[in-house]
Amino acid sequence: MLLIMIAAFLYGIRYLAAAIYGSASSAWNADHFNEMLSFVGDGPTILSTIALILGITYLLVAELEGTSMRKQIEQIKSSWNDFDWYESEGSSRKGKGKSK
Repeated sequence: MLLIMIAAFLYGIRYLAAAIYGSASSAWNADHFNEMLSFVGDGPTILSTIALILGITYLLVAELEGTSMRKQIEQIKSSWNDFDWYESEGSSRKGKGKSK
């Protein structure tokens, strides 16, 4: 999630840098702003794309890993319940056998 927020920050920082860079200019229009964006370069865009891809990949891997982890947790719960049932049935049998 952090990588996705970094990607959004880097994407926005490109526009903020262009606005700061062109703040000394008295004439503002779309062409002037696009020229300021070209002065900033493609670095923030490339880094934000990389961060976004890494963030999405991380989320997908974590989700897939979480699915297998859930299966393991269910298997542990099932085994634990079987063990508890065996222990409770075994102790009740032992108790009945001792009283006879």
